[in-house]
Amino acid sequence: IDHEDKIGKTYNSLIDKNIENIKQISTIEDWYEANFERIPVDLFTLENISQIKQKSSKNNITNKVKRIGDILLSLVLLILFFPLSLVVSILIWLEDKGPVFYKQKRVGLNGKIFNIYKFRSMNINAEVEGIKWATKNDPRTTFIGKILRKTRFDEIPQLFSVLKGEMSLIGPRPERPEIEKILKEKIKHYNLKYLIKPGLSGWAQVNYPYGSSIEDSKYKLSFDIFYIKNKTVFLDFIIFLKTIRVVFNFHRFGSN
Repeated sequence: IDHEDKIGKTYNSLIDKNIENIKQISTIEDWYEANFERIPVDLFTLENISQIKQKSSKNNITNKVKRIGDILLSLVLLILFFPLSLVVSILIWLEDKGPVFYKQKRVGLNGKIFNIYKFRSMNINAEVEGIKWATKNDPRTTFIGKILRKTRFDEIPQLFSVLKGEMSLIGPRPERPEIEKILKEKIKHYNLKYLIKPGLSGWAQVNYPYGSSIEDSKYKLSFDIFYIKNKTVFLDFIIFLKTIRVVFNFHRFGSN
């Protein structure tokens, strides 16, 4: 009995000394999120969905700072790029005498439809056969359009949508309603994108190239959901810096 009592006391002593070294067991969702900085929808739990909805609904100081930053930085960029925008407008018109801007319907916050404007980067009759996904080396792209798309300069007019409050500088990219309808049918939890304003750039955009399929959209959604769950002013700043890197390197994507 004394021998067993000594063993018990020794065991308890070891537990007390090493209790701080016992590590908490992580779920596969937490492990994946921490290591890959994205959250695949196939790993989603009800708790994950609840956390994301709860965080996105908070009208806290972060959202107010983000909105002020959107307005100030959009104004600065519009003024800074105004001379170059004039040159681009002339070049677009000279190439095929077509319109300079292109209007598209997109799906935004809470599924609301709004219009965005872009510098036209495709042929005048690019969608005569119907709406299609834009691909990396899309044959419908004009010569000037290829340069605009590589540098993302065709997106500059969307800064007016940011000023109007329909978009943010950073957030999930808004998709066209016709394509969005297909994606909602094929990808579960796709409507989580609607919890926050869409963005001019985003976590998916700086970590993954142009998507042109349902699988691409599903993969990019995993980055968007990570952003929605972990949205902070600091993360927005990181995405802004990575956006600059992507613009000047044209093809470098990937999280650090």
